[in-house]
Amino acid sequence: MFDYSDERFADLQLLRYQLPGFEQLSLSQKRYIYALSQATLYGRDITFDQFGKHHLRIRKMLETIYTTTGIDHDTDEFKALEIYLKRIWFSNGIYHHYGCEKFQPGFSEDYLKDVISQIPVNKLPLRQDETIEALCEELFPVIFDPVVAPKRVNKNDGEDLVTTSSCNFYQDVSQQEAEEFYQRQKEQYHGEEPPSFGLNSTLVKHNGQIYEEVWHVGGRYTKAIEKIVYWLEEAKRFAENKHQERIIDHLVNYYRTGDLQSFNTYCKEWVSEHEGRIDFVNGFIEVYGDPLGLKGSWEGIVEYKDLEATKRTQTISQNAQWFEDHSPVDPRFRKKEVKGVTANVICAAMLGGDEYPSTAIGINLPNADWIRAEYGSKSITISNITDAYNKAAHGNGFKEEFVIDKETLLMIEKYGDICDDLHTDLHECLGHGSGQLLPGTDPDALKAYGNTIEEARADLFGLYYIADKKLVELGLTPDDEAYQSQYYTYIMNGLLTQLIRIQPGNQIEEAHMRNRALIAHWCYENGDTISLVKKDGKTFVRIRDYRELRQLFATLLAEIQRIKSEGDYEAARQLVERYAVNIDPVIHQEILERYQRLNLAPYKGFINPKLIPVRDAFGNITDIKVDYTEGYAEQMLRYSTEYGTLI
Repeated sequence: MFDYSDERFADLQLLRYQLPGFEQLSLSQKRYIYALSQATLYGRDITFDQFGKHHLRIRKMLETIYTTTGIDHDTDEFKALEIYLKRIWFSNGIYHHYGCEKFQPGFSEDYLKDVISQIPVNKLPLRQDETIEALCEELFPVIFDPVVAPKRVNKNDGEDLVTTSSCNFYQDVSQQEAEEFYQRQKEQYHGEEPPSFGLNSTLVKHNGQIYEEVWHVGGRYTKAIEKIVYWLEEAKRFAENKHQERIIDHLVNYYRTGDLQSFNTYCKEWVSEHEGRIDFVNGFIEVYGDPLGLKGSWEGIVEYKDLEATKRTQTISQNAQWFEDHSPVDPRFRKKEVKGVTANVICAAMLGGDEYPSTAIGINLPNADWIRAEYGSKSITISNITDAYNKAAHGNGFKEEFVIDKETLLMIEKYGDICDDLHTDLHECLGHGSGQLLPGTDPDALKAYGNTIEEARADLFGLYYIADKKLVELGLTPDDEAYQSQYYTYIMNGLLTQLIRIQPGNQIEEAHMRNRALIAHWCYENGDTISLVKKDGKTFVRIRDYRELRQLFATLLAEIQRIKSEGDYEAARQLVERYAVNIDPVIHQEILERYQRLNLAPYKGFINPKLIPVRDAFGNITDIKVDYTEGYAEQMLRYSTEYGTLI
């Protein structure tokens, strides 16, 4: 029996995911996946550097300590250093992967200085002519001082979000300077296919001049990008069709030039390829890691279709126009013609960058609104990842602790997995692809609130339609009551259980968590169908009328779509700040105590399978073997050695 669970430390648990059906793929398909996987793993150092300018040196320094013989591994401080390093590996840096706050080491500065002194100088990440003292002087405040670079992404209203965020997308520029820089670029552009301004660059001010350092071959991150390009071109040899070859050509051209119009061309080609079983995402994609929502964190995922499960998502995408036409939003904001909406259930074969070790369970791309409108979008739900989550959660006592009664619990056990997957499908396939901006609306008008509003829009679309009788007619839900399981768990999560991921005294920061809090608290305050009740001294969610709750979702969806379509920044700000940020400290403390008694880890991530070429006596590759035995530390150290390009 496959063991999904693996190592656990801090607030994290590592899981494994299987590659079902991989052995049935042809050798050419396996080699295509292998080459794309290599291209995925070579982006790792980019993500580390994007998340903090000191991260690569800190990682290298601690890995050297961790692997140096002669250092006592049995002391409490070494064990604390080991946990700190494992957290760095997990988060691609020193900031929590979800909350973005800096985590504090459990070892002292004196201890770190002592073990560094035991390491040969040539093994430390020293710059030319740099001393160990200078290395410590630069890195120690970042590691140990809680007021130095405290948050990777700061979203506090009223603060300069650029200068108070420690992500490495801006150097010596203010929020106002960055916004004005990109506003000028937009004003100077008069074409019909606008680029995603700022997506693939670091914005720098030097000697009073502001300019972009573009991420491309010959520019910033060139050593990593050159390796990515090499393996993409190797993958092209095994592509399943000519269309996939063209996609790789366009992506390589974009990496070579850094030209965002080339990225547009790549996106248009990528979104229109549907024949192959294998697909991939590779590049500077999601902008959640930038407080201004402009800069793309590097990520990679290699995938192949789950043919049986894809029948479900294809049913959804084939009816996309019906869903759009019947949406409860103002008709002005609906698409008259839904183009190119495709959805697949896939198996992840390799995760990388901002998708590793923690990964999404669904993806919808491209992100540019005009490409979605004119050319469509691709949505994926990742079946082997959700399967691993479900297997790991089975019987852990979480639902029994937080669901109000046995009747509701039985309903969730009956319908929960089906409706969880279906809501993800609706969110990714239809939600993100629905609606349209009014002519002249800047797609970045909502600024720091854009990500939260967009995720809320997609979630609300899914919540509204999961209760529709159309889904029963299409065979996607078994009956008219199944949707109630999703409504209950969603509201329970938004009001209560997602608080297990927040440290006492903190606000909600992450865009997806803000989205869920916004929806749940808005519905709680603007209707009387949701209540918080006490049973045996514990707080539970009670839903009086599920159909009434659906109407609340419809009302909020209409307003959030209006905000998005019109670019109403102030309305977005008020919604998010009122409903999505603040936490009741009394309820928070109760939820944390109840969860702690379950002895569970609130966050999960994944160890990648290892893909190993099998060769004959002449060196020819005859197969690609999948190995699931590699340990977490073993994998991370191997990745740093084999795919470390920037340090």
